[in-house]
Amino acid sequence: MLTAAVFALAGLLFVTSFNTSKGTNIRTDASLLKLSDLIKERSQDNAELEESTALARSRVDALADRDDGSTKAEDAKLAALRAASGTEELSGKGLTVTLNDAPPNATARIPNVPEPQPNDLVIHQQDLQAVVNALWQGGAEGIQVMDQRLISTSAVRCVGNTLILQGRVYSPPYKISAVGDPAALKKALAASPALQNYQLYVNAYGLGWKVDEHKALTLPAYSGTVDLHYAKPVATTP
Repeated sequence: MLTAAVFALAGLLFVTSFNTSKGTNIRTDASLLKLSDLIKERSQDNAELEESTALARSRVDALADRDDGSTKAEDAKLAALRAASGTEELSGKGLTVTLNDAPPNATARIPNVPEPQPNDLVIHQQDLQAVVNALWQGGAEGIQVMDQRLISTSAVRCVGNTLILQGRVYSPPYKISAVGDPAALKKALAASPALQNYQLYVNAYGLGWKVDEHKALTLPAYSGTVDLHYAKPVATTP
């Protein structure tokens, strides 16, 4: 009777597994859509949309320049506004700051420093923001993070150990480039309290920090949308 009960239970398990799997392998999640895959897919879609937007904008600008009938003074004013807004390519002297996570097996590199916690070994949002803010403070004419130009509405945000910028996702190492006087930019980086704190972790645990000076640096024009999106209250009926 015990043997019969075991066989009956085994049969029940086989039937349940068959009905649940419906011919698939229920011991794997390969058929499930992972969030990371969805983010990568959306990031690629956004990159393609940005390219088409940039092409359309260049055509519109060309038509506007041809048919607007503006004066030279008005054209000069418009060009200055475009340069200030980041919607035009910018070239000049500058530098690039590279931030990177510490090695995964990093240990304390100097005496009397505690062994690192996981958060001590990765780049955080405030680190990226500190570099961007210091570069603006140092008189940067324009800034590019990874392959995207920053404008007044750009938000440097991190989710976990990835950077989300204007709808696209990036992983370290993070490169931040700025056009401006290299000496003034370096001085601003050195004077930043937040980056002085970051340097402590560079020395203690090996977080990545590199500054490269460029005699000629070109930043691309911002190619995304310039429309503002904001929350709206939901209409309610009395």
